[in-house]
Amino acid sequence: MPILEKETARDRDSQVLPKVPVPPLKQTLDTYLKCVQHLVKEEQFKKTKAIVEKFGAPGGVGEVLQKKLLERRDKTTNWVYDYWLEDMYLNNRLALPVNSSPVMVFPKQTFRDHKDALRFAARLIRGVLEYKALIDARALPVDFARGQLAGTPLCMEQYYRLFTSYRYPGLKTDVLKVQMNAASSVPEHIIVACKNQFFVLDVVVNSKQLNETEILSQLEKITKMAENAEERLPPVGILTSDGRTEWAQARDALIKDQTNRDSLALIESCMCVVCLDEPSGLEPRDTTRALLMLHGGGREKNGANRWYDKSMQFVVGMDGVCGVVCDHSPFEGIVLVQCSEYVMKYITGSPSKMARASSIRELPPPRRLLWKFNPHIQGHLAAAGDRLQRLVNNLDMDVFKFKVYGKEFIKKQKMSPDAFIQVALQLAFFKCSGRLVSTYESASIRRFQEGRVDNIRSATPEALAFVKSMTDERATFTDSEKMKRLRDAINAQTNYTIAAITGMAIDNHLLGLLRIAKELNMEKPEIFCDETYLASNQFILSTSQVPTTVEMFCCYGPVVPNGYGACYNPQSDHIIFCVSSFWENTGTSSAVFVKVLNEGLLEIRDLCNRGSAAATKLADCSQGAGQPHKSGK
Repeated sequence: MPILEKETARDRDSQVLPKVPVPPLKQTLDTYLKCVQHLVKEEQFKKTKAIVEKFGAPGGVGEVLQKKLLERRDKTTNWVYDYWLEDMYLNNRLALPVNSSPVMVFPKQTFRDHKDALRFAARLIRGVLEYKALIDARALPVDFARGQLAGTPLCMEQYYRLFTSYRYPGLKTDVLKVQMNAASSVPEHIIVACKNQFFVLDVVVNSKQLNETEILSQLEKITKMAENAEERLPPVGILTSDGRTEWAQARDALIKDQTNRDSLALIESCMCVVCLDEPSGLEPRDTTRALLMLHGGGREKNGANRWYDKSMQFVVGMDGVCGVVCDHSPFEGIVLVQCSEYVMKYITGSPSKMARASSIRELPPPRRLLWKFNPHIQGHLAAAGDRLQRLVNNLDMDVFKFKVYGKEFIKKQKMSPDAFIQVALQLAFFKCSGRLVSTYESASIRRFQEGRVDNIRSATPEALAFVKSMTDERATFTDSEKMKRLRDAINAQTNYTIAAITGMAIDNHLLGLLRIAKELNMEKPEIFCDETYLASNQFILSTSQVPTTVEMFCCYGPVVPNGYGACYNPQSDHIIFCVSSFWENTGTSSAVFVKVLNEGLLEIRDLCNRGSAAATKLADCSQGAGQPHKSGK
């Protein structure tokens, strides 16, 4: 987690961060071959090697594309930003819930009654407004890197998109719009969703922000209005949970009517969405709360009480199930964490700022957003509801708190906690399926201007050697051989991590070369049509570390139908893992993955303990040989 220094983003605007580098072509091609060799069949690899050598040959296609990419770097602030954003998010046609939008799950809140829940929501809104004020004043402390290469200042651009961006669905590709700081266009309203109805809550009235008491009174009015069954409109929010092309088609139908255009304009310009959820009727275990945050429980529960295009949705369930859902395209998980932690500390920390009744202003009531529907749009609603229900029924989630040890034990072994956990995830996957697969671990490249992420390919040859030694039935490996392989695997992982965060990984670079070829209207280079390349971009294991300092955890779904999502939050004495997969795929099971992950973590601990016991014994022997032990008397 970033260390928060006192220097603010305003001070830092003058210090310009370096631009993302373009790695040397040969280096990327060599690394690519090393990353895939042990994951594909020998015949297949021979073919790939020949294709890659041809691509990288002097005077070959690779050199032409590399030269153009270097020119692009000179002309742009960040050469990969647009390419990456489109490839990773905007071109993806899958529904946002589960497939793309990560969630933050708060500890279960205990509300005495309905009003208590609204009080929590009012405080949450005040916390959001205070955090937004820090962002607007550019007064947020700059994040500094932790972990590998600690101490470097990081790019803060993502924070400025938290409350000002909106993702418009498109027929072929989405558009991410960020409102630029024209003071007039700064959003001064929040959209509140309640019983699948949407309301405009102005947070500034007569150029004065609402205080906590005023917000509470407005929320009470909203819940009253939502109760009114005669005025209740169809659950339009469910359309935003659909595939992006389907939602774009439904939106085109909606905007033919002026009423709908006006309502959409208000949602698209809001600061954030606050979802007041109905009780789910489910037992609020960690796993259940994670599922409810990810998809709202479908249309029968709170699945339509959402607006997925908006970057930040704060969920307050009347039954205490609370958290945040975010569209991932404007920012990374760390930004979601920082904002969530600020808001949670605000809610629990400061004494309630409820004003005296006498000082409450007469405020105009919140407005319900109105919609006009025709049978065509009703058809879209029904279909979207069906598709969301299938997603709900398909998601297999297991939130697992590993309590035997955490970061402290790993650091005592002089190993990087992140690398250690990544190797443990590889061991778990190998135990499940007897092979390793293309793995994604997000690596921040915020050391560079407008940096987002690149990929750490954790399924290294060294990890494969280690997991084979740990699962060998014939017990042919000694502890010291296993220990050496563990250290090799962790070193390989750590070195790849350092390469990635310094802009020297391969995924962004290969994507850049592919996109340049497309821009030059060249025939798609063979390297990108090769089945090895296609398979290497199917991330069957998609992972990321999202650490928190306040009690909460992050989770997300798998990125491919036959894959796993594995998000982890390492603490000093425990580690939270959120493992997701799809029931429809019979080859995956979150419960099985968690079971073997637990076994593997214990086996690695035992191996380390035996290793240090052996080392202590050796040290004792060598000391003992030199001098007789003095008796304790």
